[in-house]
Amino acid sequence: MRKVTVIIPCKNERLNIRPCIESARLLADEIIVADSGSTDETLAIVRQMGGCKIIQREFLHYGDFNNWAIPQAKHEWVFILDADERITAELAQEVREALNGESVCDLYWVWRDNYFLGHLIHHSGWGSGKIIRLFRRDQGRYLGVTDHAGVYLCGGVAGRLESRLKHYTFWTYDQYLRKLDRYSRGQAAAWHRHGRKPSLLRLVLTGPFRFLRSYILQFGFLDGAAGFQVCMLHGIYSFLKQARLWELQHGLQQSDLEEVPVRRPVPGARPATKAAA
Repeated sequence: MRKVTVIIPCKNERLNIRPCIESARLLADEIIVADSGSTDETLAIVRQMGGCKIIQREFLHYGDFNNWAIPQAKHEWVFILDADERITAELAQEVREALNGESVCDLYWVWRDNYFLGHLIHHSGWGSGKIIRLFRRDQGRYLGVTDHAGVYLCGGVAGRLESRLKHYTFWTYDQYLRKLDRYSRGQAAAWHRHGRKPSLLRLVLTGPFRFLRSYILQFGFLDGAAGFQVCMLHGIYSFLKQARLWELQHGLQQSDLEEVPVRRPVPGARPATKAAA
């Protein structure tokens, strides 16, 4: 029987952490909560629930943080579970059958059902996403410096799980706007490091094009009001990445605009005259 460690990266996830851990227990032989500095009740809830190993470190980016946490797993197999995701009973059963069958792969793709404010989204590019979350501890590592870093496994054999992971992207706009700010800053910084230049054309066209692609070409309109908002947020995110890049290379600081004080005439005062020789 092959055992699995579920690793939950988190920070300030008091609304998500309890149901996330409860879902992880459907699969995990070990649960590691990797916290990056929570200041809310997240860790108090984890300790109250019991049965979890807590590790803590500063967060630089998603890939770096997960690569630090992965080697601390006790078991050969790890499943990375974000706090806003849930493992279903069907997925847990399929993972056990895959790992204890005759032909075991080295990593597994997992499909996700994505939710917007609790509403399941079927279209706009959200309904067909798959990610690598299950892999061998000593072989899988994340590559990339953004929050969308992917798992890389040199020479591994990939499998695919049919049961879906539930992904509750956010419950309030306040949550999403904080995430949007972090994601756009991170991507712009990565582009800047690699020498990418901003352009007016991208600033003007990227946002509207991304919205139209999601809403029309990817049938986001079929998801009603929730789908419209998702597509609009896609466009805003695409625009913000370009705007942040422009800010990094062309934005001026307040100190750059400080002027030397100009002495203005006092109302009613007479202009000075030259003294007689």
